Amino acid sequence: MSVEENTGSVGSPGIEYPETETLPDSARETDAKPVRFDAVLQPHTTLGPRGFLLFMAVFGTVNLIAGVSFVLIGSWPVFGFAVLDVLLVYYAYRMNFYASRRYETIRLTDDSLTVLRVSPSGKRRRIRFQPYWLKIQMDDPPQPGSALVLRSHGRELEIGKFLTPEEKLDLAVALSAELEQLNAGSGRG
Repeated sequence: MSVEENTGSVGSPGIEYPETETLPDSARETDAKPVRFDAVLQPHTTLGPRGFLLFMAVFGTVNLIAGVSFVLIGSWPVFGFAVLDVLLVYYAYRMNFYASRRYETIRLTDDSLTVLRVSPSGKRRRIRFQPYWLKIQMDDPPQPGSALVLRSHGRELEIGKFLTPEEKLDLAVALSAELEQLNAGSGRG
């Protein structure tokens, strides 16, 4: 397993199995090996930008009305808590949007399985495994907290931490099938 670190931009939320290259030119593989498996793993977001604005408008209005109502009956400290409530919810959603900018790509070629992790800040970390000795470990049936782990030569890497257990199992099954097909075709499996 080898590790490389680079910096670059981040992707958008969702889970994709792209047919074409989705990374910037600087992050593309230099070899022309055919890609056998390519997946982009991204955390789910609770709301899109438009939904967030709508939610905050409704939530802020309700809290404003409640806060003003309490001021009118003489309980003015409640207004401060209503404002604090809106600010805390806003901050929590902003942190969620920031965290959702991270993603992982998993690419399998004849020579390597590469996991590229991109943090919310854009920091890149590339981890490579030799596919012929790679083992995939996942609970079946999946449980809450089940980990999807890649193991090779005494090293391990958990991937898709932000996926649901069912999504992890689907990924493990699809990746295992491609690895088995690769190993069967090479005469090493």
